[in-house]
Amino acid sequence: MSSTSLSEQVVLITGASSGIGAALAKILAQEFFGIRLVLSARNAEKLEQVATQCQKAGAEVLVVAADMAEGEQIQSLASQAIETFGGVDALVNNAGYGQMGPIELVSPENAKRQFDVNYHGVLVLVQSLIPVMRDRGGGRIVNISSLGGRMAFPTGGLYSSSKFALEALSDVLRMELEPFNIKVVVIEPGPVKTEFFDVANEKVEISIPDNEIYRPAIEKIKGLSQQTEKLGWTPEAVAKVITRSLTARNPRPRYVAATGGNTFIFLMTKIMPTWFRDFFWKRFYGIDQVAEIWKQKSSS
Repeated sequence: MSSTSLSEQVVLITGASSGIGAALAKILAQEFFGIRLVLSARNAEKLEQVATQCQKAGAEVLVVAADMAEGEQIQSLASQAIETFGGVDALVNNAGYGQMGPIELVSPENAKRQFDVNYHGVLVLVQSLIPVMRDRGGGRIVNISSLGGRMAFPTGGLYSSSKFALEALSDVLRMELEPFNIKVVVIEPGPVKTEFFDVANEKVEISIPDNEIYRPAIEKIKGLSQQTEKLGWTPEAVAKVITRSLTARNPRPRYVAATGGNTFIFLMTKIMPTWFRDFFWKRFYGIDQVAEIWKQKSSS
């Protein structure tokens, strides 16, 4: 598969202040001299630190602080990128987070914000940039999903739902934008050694009320980081997969960025019967213990 250079191209990365987004920005700056980067996230101070490192490597950088849950800020991000660099050649929709917790206990407000950031913000940004990409003769859109975008699991229902929606959006965009030479790619990381689990735990502490019945499942959420640590990839390893998707002349529709990820997805979605998948996930996420608590409570 032949590749193309990103030198002097304009690449917009959301969620670029830390983790995968920051790692990707630095790798692109180091590998493609003269690249022009638009870096966005909510934390302007962290963005500036990443921007400084990229500029030292030879990149031209525009920093735009924006909240992906705010439509006006997203449209302003697109406008500033176009005004500064004349357009955008590649968009990496990396911003996102995980709202964990049993569905029953997630408030409507938190459920809405999960979709605002992980799905609707992506949609608004893509819609804002399609016309300019088309006018430039093509482009590339890379949406960062998750293994959770292919497999749903207990206590991660809102996160998986938002990523399932993102994957469906990506599939449709891939077909609709093909006539304009705009290629759409999905990246599916597994566990990554970032702030993801810390943020997820923080949101559980803040937004999920204490509940005796669901307590074992909530405790499982808090231990996910330790459980998946050995399988976790570094942000840099995931960023290299994204780089391949950006530079491949004919990128694949999906890239799995997880140890044994393709095999695991195949087994869990194509081979294993539903009852086994349910049993596996309920045990992994403590729903089996929830069932025991409820039996004891019901019989008392």
